[in-house]
Amino acid sequence: MDRIIPTIDMMRTGQRITQLRTPAGLSVKDLQNVFGFATPQPVYKWQQGASMPAIDNLVILSAVLGVAIDDIVVLADAGLGLRWFESNPAHYD
Repeated sequence: MDRIIPTIDMMRTGQRITQLRTPAGLSVKDLQNVFGFATPQPVYKWQQGASMPAIDNLVILSAVLGVAIDDIVVLADAGLGLRWFESNPAHYD
């Protein structure tokens, strides 16, 4: 069997950030302040799929949103989530 190499779908991950942020009652400005960014552009870039939060920012984002990191990150293959890879390690060893 070929190895499955997980890749992050940046666009859908950005959409997911927006989907999680909105019901949490957080604005882009709120996240800007949490991260101490001088401008809101990094948050907008995440939401637009133009860039990804660094791992340390993903940890903070997951805490602020009250979800696990793997609930934020969306993989390119719609049928596979990060939890699938955790439970099927032989596919990517």
